Amino acid sequence: MPRVGWKKPETERRLSDLVSVGVLTRVFPPELVDEVIADVGRTEQRHRSLPARVMAYFAIGMALYSEGSYEDVLAQLTD
Repeated sequence: MPRVGWKKPETERRLSDLVSVGVLTRVFPPELVDEVIADVGRTEQRHRSLPARVMAYFAIGMALYSEGSYEDVLAQLTD
C-alpha cells in the first residue's frame, strides 16, 4: 500500500529490479571507485579473483537488494 500522496506503480517491479553492474558503473565510474578505494587505503596487496572494485560494486548491490542472499545479489548484478 502506498503512503499518503503516493501513487502505486503500474507494475510490481521496483527500481532495484532494473539495476545491474552496467548501471552501477555509469553512476559510479570505475575510476571513481578506484580513487575512493585508494583514498581509504584499501587497495589489494595481491592480485585476487575478486578485486576491491568488484567488491565495492557488490557492497552497493547488497545495499540495493538487502532482502536477498549473496547469491541473489550477484544474480541481480550480473543479469
